[in-house]
Amino acid sequence: MEIRITRDTMSDIYFDALRIRNQVFVKEQGVPYELEVGNALEEAAAVHFVLYDAGVAQGTVRLLTNPAGSSALIQRMAIFKESRGRGYANVLLEELVVFAQNAGIEKLELHAQLSARGLYDKHGFAEVGDVFEEAGIAHITMEKGLNKQKNH
Repeated sequence: MEIRITRDTMSDIYFDALRIRNQVFVKEQGVPYELEVGNALEEAAAVHFVLYDAGVAQGTVRLLTNPAGSSALIQRMAIFKESRGRGYANVLLEELVVFAQNAGIEKLELHAQLSARGLYDKHGFAEVGDVFEEAGIAHITMEKGLNKQKNH
């Protein structure tokens, strides 16, 4: 297993991320493509993580840091349907948290689909606020404070 990271929206890594996101969010969940990849500035500003197993892209997530750099949003966590249940999301999330800590980010936030709350809870994220709808899917905001040391 290997995780590759890019900010280059013309790279093969980024195109692998888009392919996974298109399959999971657009085709599987019915999210309009314009909502999924609608903001080119956000896409270019984000750090994209792609997990490869035996050289084949299996999952992705992106990290979008706020302009001040003290907090960041975790977005677009997606694992191919046939690859779920293998721990890929856990590996991606752990790698992203270490990356964020090393970048000096103090707080991570995400909008979790209700079906994924358990994953984030297991990694120390806490629910904040009420359930809301995003792209026709129920979500909850979750946050995690980071310290300078790596969490294990």
